[in-house]
Amino acid sequence: MTRLDQQVAFLVEADRLKSVNRAATLVDASRHENSAEHSWHLCLYAVVLADQAGPDVDIGRVVKMLILHDLVEIDAGDHPVFGDADLDAIKAQEDAAADRIFGLLPADLRDELRGVWEEFEAALTPSAQFAKALDRFQPPMQNLASGGVSWAAFNVTPEKIEARVAPSIMRGAPALWDYARARIDAFFNGRT
Repeated sequence: MTRLDQQVAFLVEADRLKSVNRAATLVDASRHENSAEHSWHLCLYAVVLADQAGPDVDIGRVVKMLILHDLVEIDAGDHPVFGDADLDAIKAQEDAAADRIFGLLPADLRDELRGVWEEFEAALTPSAQFAKALDRFQPPMQNLASGGVSWAAFNVTPEKIEARVAPSIMRGAPALWDYARARIDAFFNGRT
């Protein structure tokens, strides 16, 4: 295969992300979003909310992370943050998926893009921490806009949100957690 054959094969494979449905719905609750839509929306979040990033955050790199971060779901599927899952098994599935999917690319691109994906997963750099914060911030915003559709499906409580979502948001974009928390509290207080 030529370099271009490999690049196109990867791009064709990436199209399969459009078929991976997530637990979250669109804001109008008309249907579940797919992982490709989620990735696109997160990239838009990064561009629009760039002013919430710390000084050492490279928004271009954040966008690259966000467009790549869920490609492994082509093989491993989506695992909702509020679902019950074996985290070690998921990591093994996602690592194998990353090997296969990024392995479609020429070696230099394989290594570069796999490295970006691994940086996101590790969340050790300021850019990765901001990307993770956005990945955890977007679903609550979707839920608030949809009237809590997927929260209801998973019996989510404010305590579960705080435990599973807040740490990543607070680490990478603390003001976004303050914003989300006020709205989450108001949502749940209005329902009781």
